Amino acid sequence: MHDEGRQLVVAVDGPSGSGKSTISRRVAQALDARYLDTGAMYRAVTYAVLRDNVDLGDAVKIAVVAEGVELSIGTDPAAPQISVDGAPVDQEIRGAEVTRAVSAVAAVPAVRALLVAHQRAIIAEAGRIVVEGRDIGTVVAPDADLKVYLTADAEERARRRSTENASSHAATAADLARRDRLDSTRAADPLRQAEDAVVLDTTSLGIDEVVERLRGMLDKVTA
Repeated sequence: MHDEGRQLVVAVDGPSGSGKSTISRRVAQALDARYLDTGAMYRAVTYAVLRDNVDLGDAVKIAVVAEGVELSIGTDPAAPQISVDGAPVDQEIRGAEVTRAVSAVAAVPAVRALLVAHQRAIIAEAGRIVVEGRDIGTVVAPDADLKVYLTADAEERARRRSTENASSHAATAADLARRDRLDSTRAADPLRQAEDAVVLDTTSLGIDEVVERLRGMLDKVTA
């Protein structure tokens, strides 16, 4: 059982297509906790960078955009939402243009520093929260009660993502490989498994099974 009066932070990391978003939302709902999609925050800043026609190679101008944008993100797992300068951008940030550019924007150290501070503030205020991303267990919430690193084989991740986006499997696989390479080799806060994270391969697991496994892990660490 989980004491609803105590703070609880669950960190879920992993590459695209590993099931982070769906599973994190489901776990948050099961725990009556909040939910934070940190990737959506990087996508929102990327949307603003593209909107302002900033060169993706200009780290200084990207940082200026990130500093000036008004970013608001909801933490209701049943209805997560995000806005840029007061306008909802939930659909826009999932488009192909933002997807192609987000790794470049997320690699800018000033952007990461700004958003990590924002994310930590949200976590502190939430009390009970499931946070998903690529650097949660290593950077954003290194003291999380439970750290999980979700993964799946490359073919399965591409299949899931191409089904979601109704896009070509081959093109999706190539894009995921590109993003994996960029995210894992960037100088600032690269995608990597925290030393004390539990690794869970979701390749052959259904969503319900993964959620139940995470809840079982939580029962052990919060007992």
